[in-house]
Amino acid sequence: MAPRQWFRRTAPDVPRTTRGSRTSPPTRTGTASYRSALRTPGATAFFLAAAPGRVGVAMAGLGIVWLVHGETGSFGVAGLVTGSFAVAETLVGPQTARLMDRYGQPRVLVPLLCAHAVAIAVLVALSLTGPHAVPLMAAGAVTGATIPPFGALCAARWSALLHGRTELTAAFALETTSNDVAFLLGPALAVVTAARVHPAAGTVLAGVLVVGAGLVFASLGTTSTAPAAATPARDRTATQGSGTLLTRNFATLLAVNLALGVFFGSTQVSVSAFAGVHHAAAAGGFLYALMSAASLLGGLAYGRHRGSAPPAAQLPLILTFLACASLLPLVADAPWQLGLALLLPGAGVAPCIIVSSTLVESVMGRSVLTQAFTWTNSASAAGIAVSAAVVGGLVDGPGGTRAGFTVPLLALTATAVLAWSGRHALATAATTSRQPPEETGSAHTG
Repeated sequence: MAPRQWFRRTAPDVPRTTRGSRTSPPTRTGTASYRSALRTPGATAFFLAAAPGRVGVAMAGLGIVWLVHGETGSFGVAGLVTGSFAVAETLVGPQTARLMDRYGQPRVLVPLLCAHAVAIAVLVALSLTGPHAVPLMAAGAVTGATIPPFGALCAARWSALLHGRTELTAAFALETTSNDVAFLLGPALAVVTAARVHPAAGTVLAGVLVVGAGLVFASLGTTSTAPAAATPARDRTATQGSGTLLTRNFATLLAVNLALGVFFGSTQVSVSAFAGVHHAAAAGGFLYALMSAASLLGGLAYGRHRGSAPPAAQLPLILTFLACASLLPLVADAPWQLGLALLLPGAGVAPCIIVSSTLVESVMGRSVLTQAFTWTNSASAAGIAVSAAVVGGLVDGPGGTRAGFTVPLLALTATAVLAWSGRHALATAATTSRQPPEETGSAHTG
């Protein structure tokens, strides 16, 4: 895994510059903003349609581990295949999103899902015949390259429907919550089906969920919920956001998501190691789940009570809070203390993701929006992968788990400094983006 509506308003709302010339409705807060977002025509349909697909995506990696190991007996081969899947998903996903921005979601999504179904069938067939690692890695890479980025697709649809409205913040809070739930349910479902049915069952079920939900999601693109295919010329007409990814603002937001990935990856490894050192290995999963639950609740609370400060001002504050909260695990001496220490940083993660998504939607142009969301997801995934590998070596060294918990502290501190230095540029870009073309003097006539 948006608006410029968190600015305190002293004048009537400006007209929407997408989806016609309707004016923005009155500001809504609390649960009313959630209800209003979901009551937007077509919103509930695509949000619910994507939910099973998110669970399928969350199942995919662990499902492949069980599939390949169950059929080949090698965790080494399973790791290589899963790694190929993850690398392909991270690198190819933004290129797929680029095509969706250019040609529209439905036209690209349907053939992508067909290719994904074929890739899963080939991967399962190769696993059952027990071939060498290279063919399995190739099949895993194609499977990862063809998995759709549901989070980015939904974010782009929310932007198309709610651009410039306060409900967009609540919509991104719903997105974050949905992803949290998916990644709580998905891995558990993959393990249960693979262990109790067949090693291939988790992968097959993940594919069914992804392809089935994706086809329903694509069919909803024939309505007004899907963003229209964009071109740079049309993008300049529709919004003042940047139509290129090569900007300082986007680099800052990529760095934020990379740091969040480092937080997730390093914390997961460090928590597991901490539990093992204290002879409570079984508690490791519970401790990490406790942090995830705090994140979920923090996201829901933030979506209801987001405050009036601009998101560009909120971002460095939240990152500073996360950096300070990341000091707490360093002083924990028992599992119960670590559990309490993880609550505060956990509660700040989801709000940080929501604000980051808000700013991506604010400063990036329509012609690159799906790409932008996908790249932020890829940055987070890269942070998880790299930090998990690095921290795994650190916790085995003389520094132990404290060395592991130092990594997210350093990453978040550096990113907070970056966000403070870039807050004015982000604020300027977001403020300019929320103005209609006729007010900024940059309207074009196609």
